[in-house]
This record gives sequence, C-alpha cells and structure tokens, in this order.
Amino acid sequence: MTADAETEFGFELRTCRWAEREWPVARATRDDAAVLVARQLGTRRRRWDTLVVECDPDGLRERARFGEERLNGDLLYVLRHAPAEWAYYREALPDPGYPWRYVREAIHDAADRGVLERRRRGNRIEIRRKWPYPDWLRRIVAIENKPDLDASAARALGSQLEHDVAMALADEVWVATRATGERVEPALFEDLPVEAGILALDPESLDGEVTWYPRSLAVDEPGTRILDRPAGGERDASAARFEYVDPAEKAATRREIAERAYERGWRSFVDTMRPDCRHFELHAREQLLPRCAAKGRAQTAAECAGSCPEFEPEPPAWRTRGWPIEGGPGKRYKRLLAGRRRRRRPGP
Repeated sequence: MTADAETEFGFELRTCRWAEREWPVARATRDDAAVLVARQLGTRRRRWDTLVVECDPDGLRERARFGEERLNGDLLYVLRHAPAEWAYYREALPDPGYPWRYVREAIHDAADRGVLERRRRGNRIEIRRKWPYPDWLRRIVAIENKPDLDASAARALGSQLEHDVAMALADEVWVATRATGERVEPALFEDLPVEAGILALDPESLDGEVTWYPRSLAVDEPGTRILDRPAGGERDASAARFEYVDPAEKAATRREIAERAYERGWRSFVDTMRPDCRHFELHAREQLLPRCAAKGRAQTAAECAGSCPEFEPEPPAWRTRGWPIEGGPGKRYKRLLAGRRRRRRPGP
C-alpha cells in the first residue's frame, strides 16, 4: 500500500483521477458525454466525496461563455429567464418567490460579469440576455469513498445511501472501496442499499472493477427527504418523519451543484491546504498528489494547515524572483493545478 492511499483523503483523490480517466462505466451514460469530476460537493444536508457530472458537449462549450466562476441560484434564475429583447425585469422574469431586491442584486452582478445586458430607462431597470443559458447537465453521479469498508463503516454509510436513494437528487449513487483481490469483494456482503453501485478500486494501479451496477434514480419525480427515523428496537414504535421535495426544486439544486463542480473540479484540494509551507510537495505518480516532506508521507487535507506544528513558511529566498507576482513553489503548485482544471472545461 502506498502512502497516498493510506488515508481516505488520498483514496478520494485517486478515485477522482480514476473517474476522470475511465468514465463512463455506467450503462446509462451516453457515449458522447463530456465528464467533469469534483469532490466534496453537495447541499447543506448532504455532501458527497466525489461527483461525476456528465455533460452535453455542445452545451458545455456554450456554458463556457458565462465564465469560469460558478453561477449561484439567483444568477441562474436571472440568466435562464432573461428575455431576448429589452424588457423591464419585473415583467420579463417570473415571480421569484422572494424579495425583488435580491433579483436586482443578481442582475447587477450578472451585468458586472459581462453575461447580461442591463440599462436604465427612467426609474426602470431593463435587461436583455447575451446568450441563452444552455441545458448542459445530463446526469450527476455521486460516489462515497470508503477504502476500508468494515461492518461499522457500512452501517453508517448505509443510512446515508438510503437518504440519497429516497431523495434521488443524483442519478446514481456509488460506493468506491479498495479492491481486495478476493473472488467476491467483501463489500458485496455488507448491508448497503441495492440501488447503490459498488466499485472496487486498486489505488496503486488505478484499475477499477464494477462489482455491482447501480440503479438509475427517479430524479424527475418528487424526492423524499427523510427528516427523522426511529432507532429501532423492541420498545421503539416511533414513526419516521419525512417530507416531499418538488421536482422543480430538485432540478434547481442539481443545476447549482453542477455549477459548483464546473468552477472547482477536484484539483481544488490545494486551495484548502498550505502549499506555501516549505515542506509541501506535489509528487507525480500518474497524477499530482500532495505530500509532506516533514512527515515523510501523504498528509490529509485537515492536518495540512497553519496549525500544523511542522508548518514553516517558504523562505524569502525561494520567492525573490518575481516576488510577489509569481511567488514561490506554493503559488506555482496552485497555477499548475488550476491549469489542469481549466483544460477539463472546453472553451466557447
């Protein structure tokens, strides 16, 4: 076992690279799909380890016109409904269901970004779209990474996957676990929902085998959000509490998730670590992975922080050339990963 695969964080990065390189493996995926891979994304109630966003290639190129930054829910609302000809914004846009001042803020934000035309006619703000916002999202596949899926981990994960299946916000849910080489992978014996797929991944060779294919979830139908459920037992007769989620709300959430994946990708891990530490390194082994020279191993994202006892800022001598514009190794690491992230998003 290599050092970068010892932690769930390292395994997660390897899963992301495997998905970027090998997807599609799902039977429901169209052959011409463009693929974006992101990590640690979701909603306030649920965050997934890895997301595979399957995109329409033409729609993805059209999406690039709107810039590399994500479009939040307010911006999406304005851009998706902006008229082709000049019109007063309150007459052109459907009732948002929340105060119009937030719509005005989104209009000014979109105009400042250069993705919407805006003008004033007296006291009225008129808008006109520059381009139609494309329907570029096809499917979202959520993957939970559990390199060591023992019984206790499977019980905790099983409950999360049941929520995912009931909600049906993603088109498919998967579990990625470390391949054992046994004739039947142990993950198949764990108590996981049958709707979830299982991937056995060798993090060293990046060879993956689908040991159980997932079922496609009903993303276009109302979802069931489980709010509370009985713990079980002979004396527990309490009822589960849940609520239904409208398909339109699910569709809006899916678009926002896809936008965040478009902006971040999975290589953004360096943005939450300390590449400006003199001990921070990127080691190349089929992909660039973080490594701490002080610890002599791959570090986790949580421990690579300013609070780490081994943290030492880069010496000024490392940054004299071009400082502070170009910076030292830490800034170069960020530029390198940002460049690779951009190449996954086709230009207009």
